[in-house]
Amino acid sequence: MPPTLRSPRRKAFKSGIALFLTFVAGYVDIVGLATVYQMFTAHMTGTTVHLGEQIIERNWKAAMIAATIVAVFFLGSVAGRMLIEIGARLRFRRIASITLILELLLLLTAGWWGSRVLPGPQRASDETWLICVILGLFAAAMGLQTATLTRIGPLTVHTTFVTGMLNKLAQLVTRWIFLHHDIHHGAPPEGHARETLSKVRWQSALMIGIWICYLGGAVCGTWAGLRWQLRALFLPCLMLLFAIAADQILPLSLEEEKQQSE
Repeated sequence: MPPTLRSPRRKAFKSGIALFLTFVAGYVDIVGLATVYQMFTAHMTGTTVHLGEQIIERNWKAAMIAATIVAVFFLGSVAGRMLIEIGARLRFRRIASITLILELLLLLTAGWWGSRVLPGPQRASDETWLICVILGLFAAAMGLQTATLTRIGPLTVHTTFVTGMLNKLAQLVTRWIFLHHDIHHGAPPEGHARETLSKVRWQSALMIGIWICYLGGAVCGTWAGLRWQLRALFLPCLMLLFAIAADQILPLSLEEEKQQSE
């Protein structure tokens, strides 16, 4: 019998895959920036800031690239959420495999085709449309991943950016401090406070893990991108195969499907 949505086994399993996917996002984000054009494809806050800067500087090439990335990321996320909704309506438990396969194909295309049309490091003379297409593949993949895994039990997570996760960590640390204060000063009910403290510790550890994995992905992506250019994307493609296999063991998007159907 499959584990319930809130079972400890499911929570631990899904947390591990979330960390895994976060590494992929950090890796992909830096490979696009280092090998194609100086724009983020998973971190839309930074790309939006670049868009505003380039508009003021009237650098229309860079502005078009940034606008394309933001638009395609959004469309990829919409497509991912639509697939999750379809999965919920059809009661298809392994819908995450579909979104992850699409992400894999997008990155595989960017790595294989992109390395042929853009074999060297990023060059200012490359045509704008070509850069938009290649980075659009990156952004669509990240948008799909963003929609695929968003909840672990009641906890909201993001696997393609860490700003929200750091903000959540700050909230958890603040709560941890006050819970410790309540427990040590005998504030009732102490048993409930200790149980809540245990949940806060686990959630804090997950937030820290997400940040570390994103950093680790960026470090490895920088190293690989400098050596293999866009062919460095073949590594996250292999990692996504692992995530797809994991979805066959324990469906990853059940919370997302349940949320969509409510």
